[in-house]
Amino acid sequence: MATTASGSSGYVCCRFFLQVITGRWFMMFASFLIMACAGATYLFGVYSKDIKLTLGYDQSTLNLMSTFKDLGANVGVLSGLLAEETPTWFVLLVGALMNFTGYFMIWLAVTKTIATPKVWQMCAYICIGANSQNFANTGSLVTCVKNFPQSRGMMLGLMKGFVGLSGAIFTQIYYAIYGNDSKSLILLIGWFPAAISLVFVYNIRAMKISLHPNETKVLHEYLGIATVLALLIMALTIAQKKVPFSHAAYLFSGVAVCFIMFSPFFIAVREEFYTWRNREQLTAPIRLVDEAPTLPETEMKSEIEYESMETKEASASGCSSIFKPPKRGEDFSILQALFSIDMFLVFLGTFCGLGCTLTAADNLGQIGESLGVFAGFVSEIILLKYKIPRPLIMSLVFLLASVGDLLIAFPWPGSVYLASLLLGFSFGAQQTLLFTIVSELFGLKYYATLFNCAQLSSPLGSFVLNVRIVGKLYDKEALKQLAAKGMTRSMVKELTCIGKQCYRLSFSILAATNTFGSIVILVLVLRTHKYYGGDIFERFRDEIAENEKEMALKSAQEMQMVES
Repeated sequence: MATTASGSSGYVCCRFFLQVITGRWFMMFASFLIMACAGATYLFGVYSKDIKLTLGYDQSTLNLMSTFKDLGANVGVLSGLLAEETPTWFVLLVGALMNFTGYFMIWLAVTKTIATPKVWQMCAYICIGANSQNFANTGSLVTCVKNFPQSRGMMLGLMKGFVGLSGAIFTQIYYAIYGNDSKSLILLIGWFPAAISLVFVYNIRAMKISLHPNETKVLHEYLGIATVLALLIMALTIAQKKVPFSHAAYLFSGVAVCFIMFSPFFIAVREEFYTWRNREQLTAPIRLVDEAPTLPETEMKSEIEYESMETKEASASGCSSIFKPPKRGEDFSILQALFSIDMFLVFLGTFCGLGCTLTAADNLGQIGESLGVFAGFVSEIILLKYKIPRPLIMSLVFLLASVGDLLIAFPWPGSVYLASLLLGFSFGAQQTLLFTIVSELFGLKYYATLFNCAQLSSPLGSFVLNVRIVGKLYDKEALKQLAAKGMTRSMVKELTCIGKQCYRLSFSILAATNTFGSIVILVLVLRTHKYYGGDIFERFRDEIAENEKEMALKSAQEMQMVES
């Protein structure tokens, strides 16, 4: 009898352990760790000096590498298409291999372990390494949105916030492991994100969504952890600038940062225990009902529904349905979404807004960008409580960015700090809102591809506005100053403009472009206000109810097997 009881207890413990590591909350914890390692592109300025000195590059060659870095970081359509056809673990595996390969080859070149690569090879290496973050984004971010569809705004805000902090997190870890050796930072960027993805490669997966009354509370706890982490890193960064740190002090700082990063693990265990206990209470009455449907019957019903769904999808998959999209919020096909007016408005608006903000905040305001986490929470609360369309919040964020542009165009003492905070916040908020709006308007079935297509507006807008407008106007003003001194371009190595007038016209143009983008998004607001005024999460609640019944029935049958 004692043996049976101990065996049953051991079986229950094993089941709980499996539930923890395969559950939604552990998946969420693992996703945040992956996202916290997905911002290596922010650190290019730290190790680019080693590339320049070791390989003998001039500034234009280094800028070319930076361009390929941005190209790799922003073009994620390949990862999205791969996610539609392969399981999530494969997407993460490909991303880990690309990350390690790209940055490891750069490290080998910088340490002279291999023969000096050609410039095009170095550009290819950094493009591959930077592009790997899209696979981490697609694998973890998309899966989290699908597993927590009713809290997608908060979820996206948190995940983009962790990405914004990732550069600073990497810096603390690199100081703790390698000390002040920026060449070793390249090696850390190569192996650490890849290792994290490999450790959790099977934990990140789409699951049946279920009801959890503490969901919002847990997300607020994550927000608190992210805020504490941001404040700690800011304090450490300031302290390390003011006071010389020993390696032991750097090690202590790294351990403190890692402890806060891994603290959500305890939240995951707590919430899985709550889910376990709640499910046990639900299954108790089910085990007493003889008339409960058997698992085969449930499976048969699910199979019939699945076949019916497949038939409907097959009939709607032809080219003739491209211009006959479903209702907003339902699952659009990729072509239906890309050819819709709503997607055109989203793309045009973010081309202006994100393009301007990325141009202005390229090397300003990473701290502000990490604060974009709050945009997801604020927009979620406003949407649920007041039924205010999320695109309206995005339109207001564009106007906020235009204020930041004007602070640079017409500066006053200290205005650059306020501008960097506004622009950094706007950039993080715009990305969070963009990804959330795409999921709400076009559904989650092809979300992996659609959100990667939508974010293409960012590099396109940055190229047009940064290279074609801001850069050329800056050079024009610098040439004016040279001419006033009686000098020509050939007499100086670099063009440098000094004074308030250097960016006045260009950033005034950016402010006007941001305002235009805000107006474009207002058109989207008018088109979608009825949709956002309704219950956009209704179908997910129906799905949750069905899943809860199925899981409760399955748990009851498993317990009956153990008792017998």
